[in-house]
Amino acid sequence: MKTETKSISRRGLLQSGAVAVAAATLGGQGEALAQEGDYIVEGRDLRKDKRPVIHADGTKFGAYDPYGDFSDDSRLVTEHLFLPWEDVELGGLSEADAYAQARNRKILVTIEPWSWAIDWNVSPGDLRNQILGGERDANMRAILDILKGFKSPVTIRWGQEMENPFNRFTWAGWAPDDYITAYRRMTGIVREMMPSAKMMWSPRGEKNLQDYYPGDEYADLIGLTVLGFDKYDEIAYGGPRYFAEGVKQGYELSAGYGKPIWIPDGAYEGALPYLDRWVKEFTVKYPEYPLLEEVIYFNDKEVWEWPHGLGLPDWRVVRGRPNYPVRGR
Repeated sequence: MKTETKSISRRGLLQSGAVAVAAATLGGQGEALAQEGDYIVEGRDLRKDKRPVIHADGTKFGAYDPYGDFSDDSRLVTEHLFLPWEDVELGGLSEADAYAQARNRKILVTIEPWSWAIDWNVSPGDLRNQILGGERDANMRAILDILKGFKSPVTIRWGQEMENPFNRFTWAGWAPDDYITAYRRMTGIVREMMPSAKMMWSPRGEKNLQDYYPGDEYADLIGLTVLGFDKYDEIAYGGPRYFAEGVKQGYELSAGYGKPIWIPDGAYEGALPYLDRWVKEFTVKYPEYPLLEEVIYFNDKEVWEWPHGLGLPDWRVVRGRPNYPVRGR
């Protein structure tokens, strides 16, 4: 039996579903009241509450929401779950379906082909070989055995950000042909076990994303990552960059496939003027992006150290929330 190891997870297993139910029972204690100031949006003080404005005529909105900040928001259409496929307890997964059903929400499940505990993971080459050889099919099937019983509509996102240049994920940086073969294999298992589920192919949005496209029959929709962090913008781009510019490159490179495009990992953090624009523009419907259907906010603190010594951005929308325990800690 493996001993407890140091977690690299930013997410408790079912925080966006079952744990959010508990968070909702706080009765809104963490919800900030607006104060006098220059940055008041919809009666909320951005110093305490940076939830995005959800425009009635805008892009659909969803969230990964471990703190329950959107638990009572009827405008939320998608509940996002994250699952590793190694060293994971699946017994309570059905609670996430009940939570989403009670709120009339779809479910997006990101399945990450590794463990959230450092000592459990193998090298990128070993993981690739095990997946291509079929040794990890059982990991995928174990999760789908639970998900196939869900009553909520389900979309599966597997092995995201495969072209991420920052060595963040074990599967990122594989040769494109190897990744495509692995993704197609996992898609085949999903099609077999959950024929009604949709598959999301989800690059980060880098210039080489097209090298990893698995083919039209293997992707029902496309997911792109769009994160706004003012300190990083200054270093990488020479100044602030807002949502419309952040999505531009990935959208233009993937729009030709003719698939619906989502932002499954979207978030922002920075000084008040920066937040003011992100909050107001996050769900705007941009005519130049007609295929962009939905944006999903990642409502948690980062655990991956950003480049240039920038530390861990806090994407959480409501300040002052307690830190929930994370698997392995």
